[in-house]
Amino acid sequence: MKQNGLIIGSLCAIGCEVLYGVSYIFTKQATDNASVLSLLGWRFLLAFLVMSLFVVLGIIKVNLKRKSLKPLLLVALFSPVIYFIGETIGISNTTASESGIFLACIPVASLIASTVILHKKPTRLQVTGILITLGGVLVTVLAVGISSSFSITGYIFLMVAVVSYALYCVFVDKAPGYTGIEITYMMLVAGAAVFVILAFIEAAIGNDVKNLITLPIRNKDFLVAVLYQSLGCSVLAFFLSNVAIARIGVNRTSSFIGVATVVSIIAGALILKEQFTVFQVVGAVLIIIGVYTANARKTI
Repeated sequence: MKQNGLIIGSLCAIGCEVLYGVSYIFTKQATDNASVLSLLGWRFLLAFLVMSLFVVLGIIKVNLKRKSLKPLLLVALFSPVIYFIGETIGISNTTASESGIFLACIPVASLIASTVILHKKPTRLQVTGILITLGGVLVTVLAVGISSSFSITGYIFLMVAVVSYALYCVFVDKAPGYTGIEITYMMLVAGAAVFVILAFIEAAIGNDVKNLITLPIRNKDFLVAVLYQSLGCSVLAFFLSNVAIARIGVNRTSSFIGVATVVSIIAGALILKEQFTVFQVVGAVLIIIGVYTANARKTI
């Protein structure tokens, strides 16, 4: 049973990160012609509507009767709400290399949060693996060139994103009375409520509400991106992440985050014809070694 849980959890973590890695392509194409808030608003609205339809049709079950919603609200608060706000503002105020370096620290932050809050001491292999993964991500990010914005605002919001994701992992682990579907559904409810409102506020300020509403109809790239982001990332990837955390814990799940970096590099090279350097190959190899080390069964 324990071995099956490890396999299922690891496969879910890998699947989640693969979906996130590929989403880079769609996000880049969509945000060429629309704002990030427009993408987030449509993404979470569509994901919420689709999942609600599945609930109504009985395809999936969400039973929150007689259950406290506080644990789920804490999960949803930290991700997607705070995380995406921090990530969006942080990335927009810093360079690609800076944001990549900050977000690469998520596994380390998750390990610290798990140790301090959940009192789950990581093994030496987990610590070693996560540090190797961090090194691999840093090599990969820096391979595209070191640049600096010196944006204090950007740094603060990126740090908020890192901390909020770590706390999201912790609070999923602390919500054992809920299914992965129930946690995912509440995340989508919160995401739709917050980001749709923010997208409308942004559009209203720019006198662009009509364009926001008709974006998926007018822009094919935006529609494809929204469909992938909502169904692939907000529904399926969120669900896989929640299952992974429940099965293998915060530390092991966090160790897989670097996989998204590897996938995004490969996808960028194959689909967008982006540069693929030797340093990126070295970084990718380090990430894979780190993930393997963090999930090895024996202790040092």
